[in-house]
Amino acid sequence: MAMAVLRRLGQTLFVLFGISVLVFLVFFATPGADPTARIAGRNASPQTIARVRVEYGFDRPLPVQYVRMMEKLFVTRDLTSYVNRGELVVPEVFQAAPVTVSLVTGAALIWVLASVAMGTLAAALRGTWVDRGLMMLGLVGISIPVFWLGQVANLLTQSRYHDSWLFSWVPGLGYVPFTQDPLGWFRALVIPWVTLAVLFVGIYSRVLRADLVAVRGEDFMRTARAKGLSPARVLLFHGLRTSMMTFVSLFGLDFAQLVGGGALLTEVVFGLQGVGRLTYQALGNLDLPLIMATVMYSAVFVVIANAVVDMLYLLLDPRVRDGRA
Repeated sequence: MAMAVLRRLGQTLFVLFGISVLVFLVFFATPGADPTARIAGRNASPQTIARVRVEYGFDRPLPVQYVRMMEKLFVTRDLTSYVNRGELVVPEVFQAAPVTVSLVTGAALIWVLASVAMGTLAAALRGTWVDRGLMMLGLVGISIPVFWLGQVANLLTQSRYHDSWLFSWVPGLGYVPFTQDPLGWFRALVIPWVTLAVLFVGIYSRVLRADLVAVRGEDFMRTARAKGLSPARVLLFHGLRTSMMTFVSLFGLDFAQLVGGGALLTEVVFGLQGVGRLTYQALGNLDLPLIMATVMYSAVFVVIANAVVDMLYLLLDPRVRDGRA
């Protein structure tokens, strides 16, 4: 198992290196485009352009430019946005990251618990009105756009019923740091958590229910029932563990994508200055260093999440540890 972990870590580092090279080539080695002018921004003075050219090594060979860029991004962390009045890019991303991580982590906890409960209950009561009702509820959640649900939530909690006993505890839009006020952090994020989680509860509960129904006829499930185990124990301790493989795969990809900026709509609706909103603003300003930093931030999370999912496979499926799958 240790060798499998080390091998996966090596693959992760190789993939991250390949992504960094690809991102650099796309942003700074595109034929016919001058990266110096793009970094300096519109209407930049000749002095600024000359400074950017020397600072980023654009007057030197391409490998030197790549090394300089990665050094400024990961080592010295002094990658500068000249479009944004000389602001350092990496601190901006680090400032936005806790907002997005807080939003996505809370929503993920809700959708995992709710979807496991709904999917397991629907599979256990397959064919009954409970099964059909839960799956219909999940389909409704999938069909509701997150920005519309967020606007409705704001209308109810921030405007129409804000002064009522039901929503008087909801603060104004925005983010409250956990270190500053833990209770305020929770109150500011609980509505965005639920809004973001609704879509994924519908998807994950239906996927889990389908997998649980599919494994009911497997040999290991029949053997467990033949040993006299109760139906609930067979479903929870044997069927659920096997069915979680697909669940874990989806969760790793979705969680990383959301942390990497995929929660943009939720951040915009609830006034959260997270990575997604930061990326959107950088695209609007054509802020190339900031765009590159957020893209690399997103790529790192996606690759690491895939590595973590592979590690979980080693725990969930003995065939992976034995090299049979």
